[in-house]
Amino acid sequence: MLVCHCKVVNDRTIRRCVDEGAHTRREVGRACGAGTCCGGCRTLVDEVIEDELQRRRVSRVPHRERRLGGRVALPIAS
Repeated sequence: MLVCHCKVVNDRTIRRCVDEGAHTRREVGRACGAGTCCGGCRTLVDEVIEDELQRRRVSRVPHRERRLGGRVALPIAS
């Protein structure tokens, strides 16, 4: 999906920037130019960044923890 019309930046490019370490609109703007011209896309740029960061947080939770609702089952000491 095209996010920034001025710089012709799509959501995949923004997600790649997040993957490479850009976690704010300013950092993404420096990396690919999105949100640095007219400003009309800034809200959408923020949404894509937050969505990608949230997706990464969820994907990093081990499968067992996701199944337990985020609770970690600790072994019982003997």
